[in-house]
Amino acid sequence: MVESGMTPKMAETAALRQDNASPRRHLLRAMSVMALGGLLAACQVVPKTAGPPPPPEAPETIEPGLPTDTDRHRVALLVPETGANADVGTAIANATTMALLDARAEKVRITTYDTALGAAAAARQAIADGNKLILGPLLSEDVGSVAPIARAAKVPVLSFSNDTSVAGNGVFIMGFVPGQSVERVVSFARSKGHVRFGALVPKNVYGERSAAAFRSAVKAAGGTLVAVESYDHSAAAMTGAARRLANAGDMDAVLIADAGGNAVRAVPVIKSNGERQILGTERWNTDASLGASAAMRGAWFASVSDGLYGQMATQYRKRYGKAPYRLSSLGYDAVLLTVRIARDWKPGANFPVNRLLAPDGFGGIDGIFRFDNRGIAMRALEVSEVGAGGFRVIDPAPTKW
Repeated sequence: MVESGMTPKMAETAALRQDNASPRRHLLRAMSVMALGGLLAACQVVPKTAGPPPPPEAPETIEPGLPTDTDRHRVALLVPETGANADVGTAIANATTMALLDARAEKVRITTYDTALGAAAAARQAIADGNKLILGPLLSEDVGSVAPIARAAKVPVLSFSNDTSVAGNGVFIMGFVPGQSVERVVSFARSKGHVRFGALVPKNVYGERSAAAFRSAVKAAGGTLVAVESYDHSAAAMTGAARRLANAGDMDAVLIADAGGNAVRAVPVIKSNGERQILGTERWNTDASLGASAAMRGAWFASVSDGLYGQMATQYRKRYGKAPYRLSSLGYDAVLLTVRIARDWKPGANFPVNRLLAPDGFGGIDGIFRFDNRGIAMRALEVSEVGAGGFRVIDPAPTKW
């Protein structure tokens, strides 16, 4: 079941979870229904006789939190339902509903708590309500607020963040870590004979992590690092950095760790001093228009597979009347993981956190993944090539570890 709210008057609504694309190939269908609990107040009729009316009955004591549920696993979903990130949080919540329905997960009950009202408060309420596993939150700063509260209650956190610095000590992250796509595409390029590498990265956290992963990946692949140029987020700064990189020396492959739209502007400059193989990250897989730029055609990037996600997105649009956010697949796959572990998890007992470290990992909309000993989801990625008509997979993701 899926619930929403954070107070004793919380409404529990029937929920079907999506398929942030159904788990590889055949996702189960249908789901559980949640009932609204209401209190009935009885009316007293005073008889028309002499004397004072009888005293009213003492009101029933109402305990705080949600009603006790001994037959199902209580799982909290912490996402923003209001505020600037409400659309993303709602898409993740909708996807969890679809997954519950598809998996016929009658033993799992999910309650949604709004982190926009305060992530720490949401975590405290979730734990007070008896939830034994937390899915979310989305933002790394919210993970920092939630983690110590959950840790004290021995409740593991399965976050949608991609910030590796918040992982560990009871926190697992499912987000798409940029370093993994950088390592994958650099390794692939090296296997195709490219030796001398350069990179163009923005001056932000994503760029810094991508640059660090790039240096490590080039070294591990036996390549030569020629130059790394960074830029502030302005067209002039990017053009200047691209020009410096183009003139930095002989290189045959260049990584652009930024959104596809920025890559489109930078690539002609980078190629102005010689043809180079252009490499990208997982941020490109949501921009099918990249092939409209002739300079971008033939570029390679690594990301999770979009095949099952496309199927999930179709079902999502039918159910909710709009396209989902790409991150909604994380919610879907988190539910599939939970349902799998729930087979051997006694309702009311602490979540068997060691099961998250299963060496064979898990499968879902985004392909197979497993958690390393730091709590970071290691994902099987595919390499795609940008073409005039869209993307073409040129090196499929592994299907088993």
